[in-house]
Amino acid sequence: MKCYVVGDIHGCLSELASLVESLPLERGDTVVFLGDYVDRGPDSKGVIDYLADLRGRDEHKTVFLRGNHEDMMLSYMGLSGRHGDAFLLNGGLATLASYGVGAPTGSPGAADGQRLLAALPPEHVEFLVRLDPWYFVDGFLCVHAGINPGRPWDEQIGEELIWIRHEFIVNPHTLPQTVLFGHTPMREVFFNLPYKIGLDTGLVYGNALSCLEVTGRTLYQIRNGAREVSVTDVSRHWERTGS
Repeated sequence: MKCYVVGDIHGCLSELASLVESLPLERGDTVVFLGDYVDRGPDSKGVIDYLADLRGRDEHKTVFLRGNHEDMMLSYMGLSGRHGDAFLLNGGLATLASYGVGAPTGSPGAADGQRLLAALPPEHVEFLVRLDPWYFVDGFLCVHAGINPGRPWDEQIGEELIWIRHEFIVNPHTLPQTVLFGHTPMREVFFNLPYKIGLDTGLVYGNALSCLEVTGRTLYQIRNGAREVSVTDVSRHWERTGS
């Protein structure tokens, strides 16, 4: 059985659907999504529709992690999460528009969050509140933003798992797993083995959506606005480390 790990999507439904439908999935395979499904891109609602439908299929296991953008959205709507006051400043207006909700006319308040919540289908609310904080698979730790490299696993802080950036990226860590993360957009997949692999390749900024199949060490990518998915053997990155 194989495991596919997908980077940040940010409302880009067309590329998401083209990528997923091109994967050579077999019964029993797992697909992990690293979070940030909403904001900035044109169709956050369509992305959640697609992913919720994917979760309902029986032939594959799906894992959906919570990104900082889902966390802000949930907080904005008065549910779990933090930093709801930053939701609109971080691409949330595009999410409002995709659900047919107008932008607040003044300073955002609780009523504005309730308007968005009322516009969400119940299955979208359920999808968002059920998002997982992390996932372990075959020597890898999947998490949205990274980990605090100075803490053991049992002392990690949930907020850092979805927000940490520079401190994690530039420092090695002592966990036995390779960390697969999104959150920080880069032009190319960031290989820093055996410590970490960054899979946010800035789809919403005009670059690409990336998916790593960890068993076969194969990278699937689709460029922004494209339909064709490229397939690349990336095992050389492991060979350089002797792992």
